[in-house]
Amino acid sequence: MTTAPTPGLHLAVALDGTGWHPASWREPGARADELFTGGFWVDQVREAEAGLLDLVTFEDSFAIDSDRPDRVQGRLDAQLIALRVGPVTSHIGLVPTVVTTHTEPFHVSTEIATLDFATEGRAGVRVKVSSKPDEYALFGRREYGTEDRESLFDEAADHIEVQRRLWDSWEDDAEIRDAATGRFVDREKLHYIDFSGAHFSVRGPSITPRPPQGQPVVTALAHVDVAYRLAARGTDLVFVTPGGVGRDGPTGDAGAILRQVRAEEAAVGREGDPLHVLGDLLVVLDDSADAARARLARLDETDGGELRSDARILTGTVADVADVLESWHGAGLAGARLRPAVTSTDLPRITRELVPELRRRGLFRTAYGAHTLRGHFGLARPADRYARA
Repeated sequence: MTTAPTPGLHLAVALDGTGWHPASWREPGARADELFTGGFWVDQVREAEAGLLDLVTFEDSFAIDSDRPDRVQGRLDAQLIALRVGPVTSHIGLVPTVVTTHTEPFHVSTEIATLDFATEGRAGVRVKVSSKPDEYALFGRREYGTEDRESLFDEAADHIEVQRRLWDSWEDDAEIRDAATGRFVDREKLHYIDFSGAHFSVRGPSITPRPPQGQPVVTALAHVDVAYRLAARGTDLVFVTPGGVGRDGPTGDAGAILRQVRAEEAAVGREGDPLHVLGDLLVVLDDSADAARARLARLDETDGGELRSDARILTGTVADVADVLESWHGAGLAGARLRPAVTSTDLPRITRELVPELRRRGLFRTAYGAHTLRGHFGLARPADRYARA
């Protein structure tokens, strides 16, 4: 049975260093000198939680994004950031990015399960495919250019399936912890998953008990049919880019994208909860549209080029953002994931100005209604697939 979802919009923020504009680190107050400290990330996520946001995602990749000396180089591991932030927050979902192309699902499943325990049920994961030659070169285990896009996304689907099976490989009551009898675990309630596919062969069981949520929330970013299909096959949430530009060109409006997603769900025979679809929007916010445009122009001048993004870039006021989110909501999207151009400036405008504006329109909560990430989205805790009736 599925619990009732929270009414109104779901709202998330994508955190990427000091912000999504390459020149964000040079802005006053950006705290670039603290970028590799735990306190920097704690403060950002606490700000997001103060705005009652559903979740934050943490960007990640294996390669340095730019070789330009005037841009940020290097990053902290997204999963470890989430583990640092988890104990000092209480409600907001924490969703690190994992590159499925170069990682093992057994390791990832235990890390995300550990995060779910550390946060008492607020963990998620964003799966990401890599086709970058510099990332292939870091591992040397596979040759760049020998795999097509379909194969990479099939591998990601298998990666998700293995994670999910491993999360279920311990039944909920497998731990006995009876000191008197000396029995810590009921071995009959630990299960081999015996997964054998084109990309992974994993016997299991996991080394980590079943997470508090049963299944942490799985998410993906999608621009094209093959990515929508991946989301339909294995994720709970999908981030899309209405009005943006994907690898294959313009992505379409919110309604068109939602129809594509639902068509892929039907094509793969998805059962149970339909995907929650959230639109991505990169925001540059100010008191007026003119001031926001001037701010973006100054950032672009500092960087020496025009800001580019796969997502739509909105330069304006919080009312302008609210208008877009309201239109997306009317088209059927569950909510939005916002990308602040400069986190120190745009994130507080999201939490302290946009959220109240959405409340005035009857589109956003006034308090958290659940304590787990699944609960925020009305997703019931699933039964263990291996548990005996």
